Amino acid sequence: MFQRKLSALNHPSPDKINLKDTQEFRSLVLWLEDQKIRHYKIEDREGLRQIKNNDWQKYFDKYLKDLACPIPINKSMECFEWLLSFAVRLEYSDNVDKYNSVTTEVKKQAVPTVISSNPLDKLDFQSEEFIKGVNSLAKLLNVTPHANHLITLRAVSKVISTRLNAQVLQNPSLILVKGVPIPLEEANLGFTTGDYVYNQAAKILRLLYIQDLRKLQTRINETIVAVQTITANPKTDTKLGKVGR
Repeated sequence: MFQRKLSALNHPSPDKINLKDTQEFRSLVLWLEDQKIRHYKIEDREGLRQIKNNDWQKYFDKYLKDLACPIPINKSMECFEWLLSFAVRLEYSDNVDKYNSVTTEVKKQAVPTVISSNPLDKLDFQSEEFIKGVNSLAKLLNVTPHANHLITLRAVSKVISTRLNAQVLQNPSLILVKGVPIPLEEANLGFTTGDYVYNQAAKILRLLYIQDLRKLQTRINETIVAVQTITANPKTDTKLGKVGR
């Protein structure tokens, strides 16, 4: 992370810095102030220049306070990372137009031009011809058209995938409704909305909900049977058995 930020700041040798070396660490702090941050006047940087002085840490602590560094000063590495980030922000703010143009060029180069061979990708889903096609298909499948043709298309897709798939075409009995149909008028809603139309709609929603619950229960039962088949009839390898000691 340090190397990338130093490279972004055009440091002459970002990959050769040893931050564990006290002299290199102090020299790098001075370089950041001299070349990038420039918070102090030149004459006020004298304390930071004395990298061999035992009091250098005192000047560095004051420098961090003057920059309003939010990191506790006893955490030198974290403070230095913040200092690098602060220098990068300053560098960017001084050359916003330059870096924005470079970023734009990189994005343009990074995104390849993909030419799709799928004819569906070339369709105009809002064209009048497409809308007429969807409505014609819905009429053919007895699907009530919606004001939004894309919702109609979704309903058509559901009908085709559930009732006209290869498995159903080979065995139509899979989707044939068995039992005695119940007229909607005879369905018990359990409450009333005070409006006939709303009552009918509520009955339909209730019946659909019950249907979903039955499907869920069927899947649960199938799962239980499958698990019981495995646990109730374990396979035994008699070759592993032995008699006596």
